[in-house]
Amino acid sequence: MEEGLVMAFVAFAAGGLLKGAIGAGTPVVAVPIMSIYYGVPFAVAVFALPAFLSNLWQLWIFRAELPAGRFVATMMVAAATGAALGSLMLASLPSQLLMVVVAGMALAYVAFRLKRPDWHLPWKTAERVVAPVALASGIMQGAAGISAPLSLTFVSALGLTRPAFIATISAFFLSMSVLQLPTLWTLDILTPQRLAISLGACIPLFGAMPVGAWLARFVDRRTFDRVVLFLLVVVALRLLHEAV
Repeated sequence: MEEGLVMAFVAFAAGGLLKGAIGAGTPVVAVPIMSIYYGVPFAVAVFALPAFLSNLWQLWIFRAELPAGRFVATMMVAAATGAALGSLMLASLPSQLLMVVVAGMALAYVAFRLKRPDWHLPWKTAERVVAPVALASGIMQGAAGISAPLSLTFVSALGLTRPAFIATISAFFLSMSVLQLPTLWTLDILTPQRLAISLGACIPLFGAMPVGAWLARFVDRRTFDRVVLFLLVVVALRLLHEAV
C-alpha cells in the first residue's frame, strides 16, 4: 500500500512536469502506474478530478489561443458524450481486461509516434473527422483512463503552435471530465474516499506543472516525448505482466 501511494505521488508529479511542459501527458503516466497497484477503476476515478482542474486552469490561461469556428465546440460535445459512455463500460468490464486495454493503447500510442513522428492532418480533413475522433477518444478516456492514442495524436497532427495546442488539448480533456466526474460518482466508482485521494493528488500535479513550464524553456519537446515513450513501454509491459 505504501509503495503504491509513493508511486502514485511520483506518477502525478511526473505527469505535472509533462503537462506544464507540453500541455498534456498526465494520464499516460499516472493512470497506468496507478492501475498496476490499485486497478483501472481506481486509477480512472482518482485521476478524474485532477484532470478537470488542471485542464480548466490551462484552458483559462491559453483561452485566447483556441481555434475559431465550430471545431472546438464539436470536439468538446463529442468527447464529453464519449466519456460518459466509456464510464458506463468501466463499471461493467473485468479489471484484467481493462489493464490489457490500457497497456495496448499505451503501446499503440508509442508505435504510432515512432512510426509517424511528424504526421500532419490538413485542417479541412480535421474538421470532417473531429466528431467521431472525439467521441472515440472520450470512450477510451472513460473506459480505460487513456485517450492519447487518438486525442494527442489527432491534436498534435494539426500543426498548432504550442499555446494553441495547449488550449485545444485542454479543452478536449476538460470536456471529457465534465461528464465523467458525475457519471463515475453516480456509478459509485468515484467514492468519497477516492475523491479525497483525488484531491490529494492535485498537490504533486499542480506543484510540478510550473516546473515543467520552466523546463520547457531549456528542453525541447522531442526530448520530453522520448522520455514519455520510454516510460510508457515500461509501464505497459508491467501492466500486461500483472494482467496475465
